[in-house]
Amino acid sequence: MLRAVFLPAVLAAISVAGAVWAEDFGDAEAGAKVFTKCKGCHEIGQGARDRIGPHLNGIFGRRAAAHEGYAYSKSMARAGDDGLIWTAETLGAYVENPRALVSKTRMSFRGLKDAQDRADLLAFLRDYSDNPADVPEAEPTARATDHDVDPAILALKGDAEYGEYLSSECLTCHQQDGSAEGIPSITRWPTEDFVVAMHAYKRKLRPHPVMQMMAGRLNDEEIAALAAYFKDLE
Repeated sequence: MLRAVFLPAVLAAISVAGAVWAEDFGDAEAGAKVFTKCKGCHEIGQGARDRIGPHLNGIFGRRAAAHEGYAYSKSMARAGDDGLIWTAETLGAYVENPRALVSKTRMSFRGLKDAQDRADLLAFLRDYSDNPADVPEAEPTARATDHDVDPAILALKGDAEYGEYLSSECLTCHQQDGSAEGIPSITRWPTEDFVVAMHAYKRKLRPHPVMQMMAGRLNDEEIAALAAYFKDLE
């Protein structure tokens, strides 16, 4: 599971993902009301400042963790280095389930599950982009996002022994002792977080083409087995 990839390939993967996981923009006025859920950590508009979270002016089209002066988590910075760009698709996914894109994000928000609330919030945030007219509307035929993993998949009990058998490819890059020298540790990772992350790679929401390829070769049972193995790996 290699971490270093070329950015053009990453951006191409995001473009492909956008065609599948498009999120419609909703009503900005309604989105202003939805944004009250975010006000405890974020500001937006004239005079907005960084608080617990960064201000959200000009969020569309910005690389993750690229806002100067704000101390991002290592996980968010790594996502930015891997090529995560905030678009309607990626913001929609992050707002619905932050862990789907950034496993160890410091954002404690549990996510907006209502598709209309997400669409309205995106419309509101879009109004504070540098060039909101340049942010394309979603294709009329595109279906709404569905980033949550099926509860039946999350409920699968993985076979840790089978996971150990499958883990050799993972351990060519990730360290078995849990050290994180230039690449994140995946040991002692809660199984649900592991499964959510791997399915986000399968859906091409997480912009890491090599991981997308690796995850795409795994079925649900294999992902569950790997999650079970790495959860208890000392």
